[in-house]
Amino acid sequence: MKFNCSRILFLFLSLVCFSTSLTFVSCNDNAEKRDAENMKDAKKKEIIFENINKGWNFSNPRLVPASQSIVNKWNEWRQFVEELNLKPKSSIGAFQKKAKTLSKKVSDLNNTIPAPFNKPEIKSRISVLTTKINAINLFINLDDIPDQKVVTLVSEINQEMLSLTQQMDEIIRKNAIPKEEGESDMIRMLDTSRAIPSVKKDKILP
Repeated sequence: MKFNCSRILFLFLSLVCFSTSLTFVSCNDNAEKRDAENMKDAKKKEIIFENINKGWNFSNPRLVPASQSIVNKWNEWRQFVEELNLKPKSSIGAFQKKAKTLSKKVSDLNNTIPAPFNKPEIKSRISVLTTKINAINLFINLDDIPDQKVVTLVSEINQEMLSLTQQMDEIIRKNAIPKEEGESDMIRMLDTSRAIPSVKKDKILP
């Protein structure tokens, strides 16, 4: 009886030790898996940051002096261009903050366009520019950032900036062309908003 009890106790302790050993091994495996996943995630974020940092290069097309003199007085434009030219460097968080700021600055442009540029062709280009910058702000704040889409949008925004500034210069160029004699009168005559409404004469009853 004494032998049986000792044997049972031995078996019980062996099972406890074995179970503890399995638990310890399992915990180690889980910890190693977590460490491996964390390293993989950190490496992925590092690659995303490097790709965005490399591709985040906005251009600032030159304007002709007459256009530049107008935008120099356009505070919202100057602030937007300044933000566009200041590149973040420290982290993805810095790029996210920059994208949010740019989204706010570009949204102010359409409400403050100077009179010479307050035309449909300028407004439409600003709207396209706003859409693309808002898209960057959306993508760069996702948990899984599509870095290639962000870089592609940067390139597209550069194209929109070029198109917008070229349109500004085109407006200035057209305004500088002297009108032929009588052309201004003809334009006024064709302006339906300035036309004198016709008055119907009352019919004379017989």
